[in-house]
This record gives sequence, C-alpha cells and structure tokens, in this order.
Amino acid sequence: MNPIQPGTVAPLFSLKNQNDETINLADYIGKNKVVVYFYPKASTPGCTVQACGLRDSKTELDALNVKVFGLSPDPVKRISNFVTKQELNFDLLADEDHATADAYGVWGLKKFMGREYDGIHRISFLIGLDGKIEHVFNKFKTKDHHEVVLDYLKQS
Repeated sequence: MNPIQPGTVAPLFSLKNQNDETINLADYIGKNKVVVYFYPKASTPGCTVQACGLRDSKTELDALNVKVFGLSPDPVKRISNFVTKQELNFDLLADEDHATADAYGVWGLKKFMGREYDGIHRISFLIGLDGKIEHVFNKFKTKDHHEVVLDYLKQS
C-alpha cells in the first residue's frame, strides 16, 4: 500500500452512489473542494461512527464549500441500506472492483486477529479546487475523523 501524496493530480473516478446514479469526480473539480474517504465496510461499528460524524458536520462542510464522498468495496445495495439506516446526507460510492482504491494507493495487505487479507485502508484525501491532492488524512480515530478534517479545513 502506497497512498498518493499531496501535489499529485487526484485520480478521476465515475462510480455508482447509493441511488445507483453515476457520480463523476470531474464534475466537482474547480467547483468544490472534495473529501474522498475510504472505509472498509458499510454498517460496521467503526465505519458507522465515522460516517455519522461526517453526517453531523455537513452544515460546517457545506459552509466551507466541501463535498464528501465515502468509498468502499461494498455493492450499491449495501451502501443504500447504510445510507438509509444512518440517515446519511452525503454520497457513498460503490468501488466494488477496488480500482479507485488501487488508484489512490489505499488497497493493500491488512492484518486482523492474526489473519492477513487484502482490503481498504482507512485513509482520506482532500482534493483542492485545482484537482490535486491538497492533504492526506491518515492519522485519526473513526470517532474524531470529522473533527480532524474540519480542523484542517479551517486552518487552510
């Protein structure tokens, strides 16, 4: 695993959201800053805490002209259920073949309870108006992810 770094042009993607609509990153370049956050699996405890923190911060993120997209290898049906159950107010995107995760360098070997497997590492990227990676968020806990993102945005 080797996450892309600040200054790199953000890899573009076109992925299905929870409503089975195609979301194109290119549509937001030059209009909004974009937080792309990768999470392992919808409806798991850590992913739920992280998503709800962003949900509850939407007003502040909107005021800062920031769009949020959560990406996981889950199918559309699973992310749709997650959005409905948690009343999420931003798009989750289905990266089922993990091609976007690969492009961002967040797909790789993980270890859990003595088992090794390939999966998504919980890393977030802030894409600037110029379409380049402005910041990489890789040091946070799921419960304070939204605070770390907001703190950075308010300082920049």
